[in-house]
Amino acid sequence: QVAVVESGGGSVQTGESLRLSCYVDGYAESGMCVGWARQRPGQRREGVAAIDSDGGTRYADSVKGRFTISKDNAKNTLYLQMNSLKPEDTAMYYCAADVRDYGLSPMYDYWGQGTQVTVSS
Repeated sequence: QVAVVESGGGSVQTGESLRLSCYVDGYAESGMCVGWARQRPGQRREGVAAIDSDGGTRYADSVKGRFTISKDNAKNTLYLQMNSLKPEDTAMYYCAADVRDYGLSPMYDYWGQGTQVTVSS
């Protein structure tokens, strides 16, 4: 079992920014892949960003150019910088990790508890 813990959610206005953090136990030495996904009420969980073991990144079209995924190996922590937020970005955001590269697919083995992001107009 791998501990995954998200933080940094909150309520912002349209156009503002938030940075989410994801601590993944043992991330730096494990070579794991990490993804961020979100889920709106009544909808399926959708991947929005992912980073593989080589540092390659992928983004959903809906967030491309606005969201950036990054990592700090020394802190076993990954980040999702979210800029130019829109009301449709409102969702519960989850971080997930796995030794396999699932990209934007929500198939990861290890998930955090989620952090709520609310964007008001």
